[in-house]
Amino acid sequence: MSTQTTGLQERIASGKTILLAEIHPPQGVDPAPLRAAAKRYAGKVHAVGVSDNRDRVAMSALAAASLLKAEGVEPILHVTTRDRNRIALVSEALGAQALGIRNLLCTSGTHQTLGNYRAARNVYDIDAVQLLQTYANLASDCRLLGESGMEGAGPFCLGAVASPDADPPGLQLVRLAKKTRAGARFLVTQPVYDLERFEAWWQEVTRRGLHDQAAILAGIQPLSDGPFAHAQAGPRPRPGIPDSLAGRVASRSDPGARRAAAIEIALETIRRLSNLPGMRGFCISADGDHEAALQIIEESGLAGD
Repeated sequence: MSTQTTGLQERIASGKTILLAEIHPPQGVDPAPLRAAAKRYAGKVHAVGVSDNRDRVAMSALAAASLLKAEGVEPILHVTTRDRNRIALVSEALGAQALGIRNLLCTSGTHQTLGNYRAARNVYDIDAVQLLQTYANLASDCRLLGESGMEGAGPFCLGAVASPDADPPGLQLVRLAKKTRAGARFLVTQPVYDLERFEAWWQEVTRRGLHDQAAILAGIQPLSDGPFAHAQAGPRPRPGIPDSLAGRVASRSDPGARRAAAIEIALETIRRLSNLPGMRGFCISADGDHEAALQIIEESGLAGD
């Protein structure tokens, strides 16, 4: 079994700030956009997450992650339990390892009724915690599939998602603790907009010592779409956007001004959260607007360390 650590694992162990980006595979078969994105992020972030049909049907995340790796960028393969049963999920991990991909982020996935494919049937054979447990022990204990183990499988650098906006907060923190015990070594939060709520959540996270169990990174996604911001304002979760932030974006007269306001808010968020004790870093996602993501990375001062 290979015991070589990934670059992300080494960064986690170092205690230094971690900077990730997240991209969505294209809704087609052309690999050129992925290769171009890889070249742009190379040397600026420590790894790039690849979403798994999060809110659209697209190229498989495994294929996209393999293309990024071929361009010299360390990928994080997102694996969702929404669309596959335990057999397919284990097969995905084995295929990823065969392709040299060993950073896996385990998530339940956005419910299909919240996207454009409402008629699709979900699977949810197992949840994200069970998936973490399975991947963490794949070589020695694969009882989920009735196997004693799969020799040579792993080890993987496992991650999961944290939801500061989800209710009830206490139950969400219990679930977060389960994820760290199951094997998550890094956690990426849903995009942060409501700073007061996030800081209250963070106080509980640190009180329980969860930040010592896994590297926790705050998700940053600019609100460049004013109507979307207003539509999401108020109700929680996924994620809660205060009216004040939505108004700052929506009040701008043209798309360029709205985009600039969104980037400004993202940078303010990074600066404020950087002061929280125990915060390990950030994951930047701009839903295809790589220019905005890279501008945030550069102007935040986080790039290239």
